[in-house]
Amino acid sequence: MQVREDTELDDTLIDRDIRALYRTGLFEFIEFKREVLPNHTVNLAVEVTPKYRVLTVRYEGNKKVKSSRLEKEVKTKSNSSLDERQVKEDAEKLREFYQKKGYNQISIHYTIERDRVTGFGTVIFKISEGEKVKISDIRFIGNDHIKTRVFYGMFDGPLIKAMETRRWWMFSWMTSSGRLKDEQFEDDLDKLRDYYREQGYLDVDIPQEKIIYDYPTPKKLVITIQISEGRQYKVGEVTFTGNKLHSSRMLKRIVKQKNGAVFTPSKIDKDVENLEDYYGKDGYLETRIHPNRKPNITTGNIDLEYSVNESEKFFVESINIDGNIKTKSIVILRELTLGPGEVFNMVRMKVSKLRLENTRFFSDQNLSPETTNIPGRRNLKVSVKEDRTGNLSFGAGYSSLEKLVFFTELTQSNFDLFNRKGFFQGDGQKFRLRLQWGSQSKEVTLSFEEPWLFEKQLALGFNLFRTSSSYDNTYYELMRMGGEVYLRKRLFELVEGTLTLSHEKDVISDVQSEYAYYMTAGTTRISRVGFQLLRDTRDKIINTTSGNRVELNLSVAGQALLGKSLGGDLDVYNLELRTSQFLPVFEAQSQVIAILARGGVVNGYGRTGNGPGDYVDPHKGFAAYRATDAYFLGGPYSLRGFENRDVGPKDSSGYPLGGKTYGFLSIEYSLDIVSPVRFAMFYDAGFVNSDAYDFNPVRYNDNFGFGIRMFVAGAPLSLDYGIPLTTDKYNKKGGQFNFSFGTRF
Repeated sequence: MQVREDTELDDTLIDRDIRALYRTGLFEFIEFKREVLPNHTVNLAVEVTPKYRVLTVRYEGNKKVKSSRLEKEVKTKSNSSLDERQVKEDAEKLREFYQKKGYNQISIHYTIERDRVTGFGTVIFKISEGEKVKISDIRFIGNDHIKTRVFYGMFDGPLIKAMETRRWWMFSWMTSSGRLKDEQFEDDLDKLRDYYREQGYLDVDIPQEKIIYDYPTPKKLVITIQISEGRQYKVGEVTFTGNKLHSSRMLKRIVKQKNGAVFTPSKIDKDVENLEDYYGKDGYLETRIHPNRKPNITTGNIDLEYSVNESEKFFVESINIDGNIKTKSIVILRELTLGPGEVFNMVRMKVSKLRLENTRFFSDQNLSPETTNIPGRRNLKVSVKEDRTGNLSFGAGYSSLEKLVFFTELTQSNFDLFNRKGFFQGDGQKFRLRLQWGSQSKEVTLSFEEPWLFEKQLALGFNLFRTSSSYDNTYYELMRMGGEVYLRKRLFELVEGTLTLSHEKDVISDVQSEYAYYMTAGTTRISRVGFQLLRDTRDKIINTTSGNRVELNLSVAGQALLGKSLGGDLDVYNLELRTSQFLPVFEAQSQVIAILARGGVVNGYGRTGNGPGDYVDPHKGFAAYRATDAYFLGGPYSLRGFENRDVGPKDSSGYPLGGKTYGFLSIEYSLDIVSPVRFAMFYDAGFVNSDAYDFNPVRYNDNFGFGIRMFVAGAPLSLDYGIPLTTDKYNKKGGQFNFSFGTRF
């Protein structure tokens, strides 16, 4: 309190003290009483009714959930101040908790037993649990123009897909669906109304009081939603007013809402954005567009009038960057497509924002024009919020190919090689160190990349590695150690090129006696020059729904390019084409067809002496090609109906020899079961031939199968069962089950 004795009486100060006392949370009621005395003196008596304290919290009627578990959901605790508002909130929290568990018939009431003598109160939550209920079906009445089920009744239609509330199914325990949750269901009704309005049904009505909850059995719930669609509105005449810089005919080409189209509110907002961007690309960045909707009584359509308020033209004065604590300003500046003195192009400003997002250095980035004292000039203000860019991770995994694997990895995507005081952060470089140990393989990898060499869009990087593996064959051990240096640059449009120079040492050991006829143990040094062309238009790397990826790889090893001192022990070249195309076929359940095609050739040239790891052609008497360069198919990443390396040339005993030429085709159809879980059906076919440039598919093998795609600990997991169709006499082993992390495409 601020009121003191022997001071002037101030009613404002008294009101302030009352509020301060209430804010302590200790009192139910506070009253200031006045006793007027002679000589303009007043005595103040402050009467307070202290809040009760909680003696105990009891739960009655809970049979399915223990009281100790319910205590974790409430904030009212023993010996705390008794706040009835908090008790009411706790009752709601308990109701939500029960609903998530499937008890949608839950009823919770509370009573408070106060003891005026002791000043304590007992809070009692009275619970009627009811049965644990699953949603068996969601039905609609009155949806004459939008189907509940699509694709011959096999899949949920757009109404169900617009909702979070779903029917119970076998994976609902993973997705937390299939239960009725009141707040979520109310939101779903709003989403249904929004969906109908987006289809032009502006008068749609979905009354909540007319929803029917039917229980065919005590543990099953059928929800019936009644819809009054109303009429579907269409766009009438589209006009523009106030436009002087651009003709109405030109502006009409930009808007998507044409005469006769279904009236879609979100498209109008998008049209306004497109029109303002059209003006903004020429520097008229303060141009504002106001859409006016005018119902046409004669036609029954809605006419659209866009009121244009054009602004003057602006140029960029300077660029102000704010919020970059660890990231250098130059890292931000080089991602911007706007510079001082240029026309203030709003479209390029949005592109700059997108490029900053793609760096993933910042959790938030905002670009906006900033006023200046110079007419026709605006500053570009760039505000960023730094995000964590470094990660130290530990983990373990298991796949049908590599078996059990343990790994630790240190990555920094905003690395600075020379910034020791700043913990090597801030220059946009890439750093990665990975250590992996497993029952079938071991790996150490160190990678570094400077994506803007000499502040140009030219990436320079290197990789150092040491790997040993035995999972890809059972006939020898392979240890690879070496490194590569590369340059990468965008050449034109979406095509980027990468030039690589690498040197490695391969050590082959423990060659089994059955295989010794074809290869010898020892060490081989290989120097390569590689070139890659890559074009990638996929919308997403994981669970891709559209776009394609085309990759052309060429590598040459030997003295012909690098000379005797650097050329290594092997003369060989490799040419490979890898492509994939993704085609969305139906919007329902996000159905996609993915087509993957690959082909490659490896061949020797120049020196023909036999060396460690060389396959010996018994007919020609010289090293035809190298074991580790040969092509094989089979396993989780190629022909999934066959074991790893089981497709290709073999000797008379069935030992795989690999080949110089291969071709591979995979077609996969997938759809969402409940996102992000997808179901897939696939067909794989491929061949491996002994001779270079022999693309005759006469000895092909193929398979079909089905699988599941899901995420585990943030990584994509594929579970596939492949069934062979065409086999040879050695790889006819029946269906194969594969599970692997990552993606084939």
